[in-house]
Amino acid sequence: MGHTDMSLLHLRVDALVALYQHIAATRMQGIPLLNPKIQVQAVGFEAVQPAAALDAAASDSAPAAAVGVLITPWFMNLVWLPLQALDQSGGVGCKMPRYVGPECFEFIGAHESGFGSYASCSLFSPVFEFYNQQAVLDTAKVVLDTLRQPAPAAPNTAANPGAATAHAAPVPARRAFLFGRGGAPTAPAAQPAGQRHEGIQHG
Repeated sequence: MGHTDMSLLHLRVDALVALYQHIAATRMQGIPLLNPKIQVQAVGFEAVQPAAALDAAASDSAPAAAVGVLITPWFMNLVWLPLQALDQSGGVGCKMPRYVGPECFEFIGAHESGFGSYASCSLFSPVFEFYNQQAVLDTAKVVLDTLRQPAPAAPNTAANPGAATAHAAPVPARRAFLFGRGGAPTAPAAQPAGQRHEGIQHG
């Protein structure tokens, strides 16, 4: 990614943070879903290849985008962020599969006037189980680190025909790691089980 693209990425991420800081102070003010100990923060946004779109034909014309985690007082989401402001308001609420690393996630389209269109995938909502900003930040980093790990080398099936089965990546376990409350990557961050809150997927 060139210097211009990096500057554009930083501008878009800063604009996303400013947008949600404004939403937190206006639309969400006084809503009981807010965790007052959590602030808006963007984590680990990096550019993605157009091929990250599931539809190969669509990926050829897909706009440049970045993916990272957005933390707010009411959710923690993966966000698919176009690097140019787009007006695709007709896609609000539409579901779209996108790859983040080896995993395919269902993102939901969103649009904000003055900011443009983007898409998000809920990880935690609400976020009462996090007792401070560092706890939710640590969890966001673990999620991204997990998704961005290099793919394991393919086993030599010619030498060992059973290797492919023995070393296959446990995809369901990985999904459980990211989304399952019991095995989620919040172990160092979450409150004791008796104090955790299960909530709707929101945001």
